[in-house]
Amino acid sequence: MTASDPRVPGDSRVAKRALVALFGAGFATFAQLYAPQGVLTELAHEFRSDTGAVSWVIGAATLGVAVGVVPWARVSDRIGRVAAMRWSVLVALGIGLLVPFMPTLPALVAVRFFEGLALAGLPALAVTALAEIVTPAALGTAVGSYVAGTTIGGLAGRVISGLVGDAFGWGWGVAAVALCSVASAALFLALIPATRIPPGPPLPLGRAFLANLRNPGVRVLIAQGFLLMGGFVAVYNVLGFRLQEAPFGLSTAQVSWLFLAYLAGAVASRQVWAVIARAHRGRSRGPLAGLESPVRVQLGCIALMLLGLGLMLLPWLPAVVLGVVLFTGAFFGAHTIASGLIGRRADTGRSLAPSLYNLGYYIGSALLGGLGGLVFAHWGWVAAVALVAVSALTAAAAAVGHARSARR
Repeated sequence: MTASDPRVPGDSRVAKRALVALFGAGFATFAQLYAPQGVLTELAHEFRSDTGAVSWVIGAATLGVAVGVVPWARVSDRIGRVAAMRWSVLVALGIGLLVPFMPTLPALVAVRFFEGLALAGLPALAVTALAEIVTPAALGTAVGSYVAGTTIGGLAGRVISGLVGDAFGWGWGVAAVALCSVASAALFLALIPATRIPPGPPLPLGRAFLANLRNPGVRVLIAQGFLLMGGFVAVYNVLGFRLQEAPFGLSTAQVSWLFLAYLAGAVASRQVWAVIARAHRGRSRGPLAGLESPVRVQLGCIALMLLGLGLMLLPWLPAVVLGVVLFTGAFFGAHTIASGLIGRRADTGRSLAPSLYNLGYYIGSALLGGLGGLVFAHWGWVAAVALVAVSALTAAAAAVGHARSARR
């Protein structure tokens, strides 16, 4: 921290307090957001619906997040990042406690949309808030720590809802997650420090929006968020249905344990910037020679995602488990890199860039995630995996294309 820059280094007490607070908020947000994914098969049975229909319980919430990220960013320009995040968490908790009482699938989907709309404040603002608390040198690692917290929340939401839902029904499973989220949200409310840099006067929304979309580097990252997150959610939306079919025949509770693969995502999120630092010091060879180290590491993550998808095609449970672990860890590594790069590549309208990335990210989750459920329902697991593989390859091609054009 200096007189000219009041932000703190990553090893300071304030920075550590901010990361613990955002871990609590990330846990509360992502546990609620993805809790129904652990009980999708129970929901399909309860409401006598197919995979595609119940996938919209997840899709509606993520679509709500996509719709909400830009408005929350603008609200935060007026009232401050921390105040906006506090309102987001509190309103989302109130709506989340209503979810288990929805009597029909349309009512559940509608309430989940509004829950996502409220939850959008955290992913819209967390990275921007971190950038206004810690120094630029510490931001990459801080973002990785935040993403690790959201990963743990997503894991806990799925596992808790699956285990409790298998024993007592989907409503109790989702309610158990909501109660856990209350405790973690309290941690956030108690510990979050004030940002060190006040929000500047915002650009007009249209001008900031166009400035970012005219930036090729920002456009590529938004597209990657759409493609990678959409494919990731598609896999997790249908994996439970796949593993309850022959030759596996697992129960809902047994499938829930597979969400422990999210721990690989937590590790990858924390370590990926250290890998990038080592790649920066080393020499690149072959077709990736000359690409900046974050792009090379991200392409490696996407390659591991494809390897994980290939293993999940095998009719052997250990291979599927290994595939899920590889796919999950690699996805979170690629996502953490994109989250860290978006602020670096943006110039005019910088405060809006993370929200636009999240907009693409959650629209992908809603649309491609829902499409994955429809593809699985009509053409099976192999077709769903093919959809995800095409999405991942397209994201990789976009990264390479931008990197090569930027070098010219």
